[in-house]
This record gives sequence, C-alpha cells and structure tokens, in this order.
Amino acid sequence: MSLSFLDVMSCGFGAVVLIFLILDHKISEQQQSVTTDPNLVAEVRLLEEEILEGQQNLVRARNTLDDVSLEVVTAQGLAERIQQEITSFLDQLADLENNTLASDESLEQLRADIRSLEEELQRLQASAIEETGTNARAFVGDGDRQYLTGMFLGGNRVLILVDTSASMLDETLVNIIRTRNMSEESRRGAEKWQRAVRTVEWIGSQLPVASQYQIYGFSNEYKSALAGTEGTWLEVADRDELNRSIEGVKDFLPEQGTNLANVFLAAAQLSPPPDNIYLITDGLPTLSNDQSSETLITPAKRLELFEEAVEYLPQRTPVNIILLPLEGDPSATAAYWQLAQITRGSFLSPARDWP
Repeated sequence: MSLSFLDVMSCGFGAVVLIFLILDHKISEQQQSVTTDPNLVAEVRLLEEEILEGQQNLVRARNTLDDVSLEVVTAQGLAERIQQEITSFLDQLADLENNTLASDESLEQLRADIRSLEEELQRLQASAIEETGTNARAFVGDGDRQYLTGMFLGGNRVLILVDTSASMLDETLVNIIRTRNMSEESRRGAEKWQRAVRTVEWIGSQLPVASQYQIYGFSNEYKSALAGTEGTWLEVADRDELNRSIEGVKDFLPEQGTNLANVFLAAAQLSPPPDNIYLITDGLPTLSNDQSSETLITPAKRLELFEEAVEYLPQRTPVNIILLPLEGDPSATAAYWQLAQITRGSFLSPARDWP
C-alpha cells in the first residue's frame, strides 16, 4: 500500500508502450523479409513483364482489327459499285436485245462484261467472309467457353422467335406475379428474361455472314425486334442493322399471355419461307387466334392450343427449341421435344449459367 496512484499509472503506461514497440518491431521485420525475398521479387517482376507483353499484344490486335475492318468496308463498297454497274449493264442489254439494229458483237461484248463483273462481285463477297469469319457477331462466354449444343446453326433464312410473355419474368408463379407488378426497368432486368436476351445474342453470333434473318418477339401479339421490318428478311452482313436488332430485343417488355399460333402464322407468311427457326420460350401457349371468354386455362387446354399452333408452321422447316424452366407446366418438355423431332430440329433445356 506504499505505492502511490501515480506510480501505478506510470507502470501501466510503460507496459503498454513496451508491448506496442515489440509488436511494431515484428511487423517491420516481416515486411522487410517479404520485400527482400529474392523469389518473391523475381515472381513480381515476371508478372510485370507478362502484363506489359499482354498490353503490347492487345495494341497489335486492335491495330490488326482496324486494318481488317478497313479492308472489309473497302470490299463492301466495291461490291456495291459493281452491283450497280451490273444492273446498268443489264438494262443496256435489255435495250439492245429489243433493238433489231444492234449487232451480235455488241451483245456478246456486253454479256462478257456482265459475266466479268459478276465474277468480281463473288470474289469480293468471298474475301469479306474470309476476313470477318463465318460468324456475324462475337459472343464470349464465361472463361471463353465454346458452346457446343448440337443445334443446327446454318440456314440461308433464319427466323428467331423469342417469347416475351409475363412468364419469362421468373421460374415460379409467385415471383412472376410479384415481378409483373414492378417497374419496367425491374421487369427488363429480371434474371430469366436476361437469359433469354443473352440466348438471342448467342444465336446472332452464330449466324452465317451470307445468310438472312428476322427476329420476332411474341406474347399476345408479335412484332419485329427492328421496328418496321415485319414480313421482310434482313441481311446478316449488315452488322450495324444486326446490332440494332439485338438491341431491340433488349427493349422488349415481358407481359401478357402467350399466343404461339399467331407468330407461327407470321413465320409461314414470310416470303421466301424460313429454312431454320429458333424458338426461345418457357412453356405451352395460353392464348389462341380465336376469341375466347375463358379465364382459366387448364394444362389439357394449353396442350390443345399448342397442337393448333403447330398446324400453322411452314412445312419442312427445322424448329430448334430452347426451353427455359417454368413451374406448373409439366407437359411442355415432352411437347416441344416431339416438335423438334418431327421437324428434324433440336431441343435444348439449358443450364442456369448458359449462355
């Protein structure tokens, strides 16, 4: 009891300072040992060199892409000019054939010029395909995965049908109703709908450059992803137009029911008809072209509507189905699988992380 309160406080403070110095000294030693470890220093330098090399390769790749793009644009411009000259020569040939005074030599010379221009046009088109590859757009998956699906990815006229009904908002009925009452931004950002959009992007990246395409979104009605192009085929080679079509899919708003007969009828009315169809949906239809006052659609009725819709499909056209999950529609998988088999198409029920 002879110690004063001030002595006790001084001892405590001194002990705290001593512990602090000891801990700080150990951290300094660890940091010094890390920075002076030759193996770690060498590894850091190696990583820095790899980063620098990767940046240089990226610059070279961008320069190469710019050069290729310039060559493609030049080839496309020449092709358009040659096509115009061919059209002009054909008009002149028609005039000469109608003119009885025209000599045979003039006609043969004009025909030879037309054949030469057509050969040059084919060469330029083949060169553009070689420079840009057979795919119209780039689609890089998680980890640059190659998507092997077994689907028929060719065709001269490819029709993409994407379901835009309210069921594309979620997998369960409760969440569909909940999401349906949210804002438009929330509905467009729904996870299931975004999967459908990415699927369209993936298909767009697989389209042959020399082919034509059309993208329809359908619910109770159908409309083209590129406004005002309903009933017409678009050129895959026009990449700007293809990109606008893909962006148009992102602007679709999932709502209303599903009328499959209406969009199948629209597919059959395309001229010339499609030779490959992609159908992105999640279940059987709930609406028909006939006006009905029924408020409850049973599973049996949905299957009946599906069978009626199939009757509108164009003949001998493969239908490739990408079926997303949906609660409470057990007959959908068997019905769509059978449709793919009958039309010699393919059926895919993708994993949650695809594409």
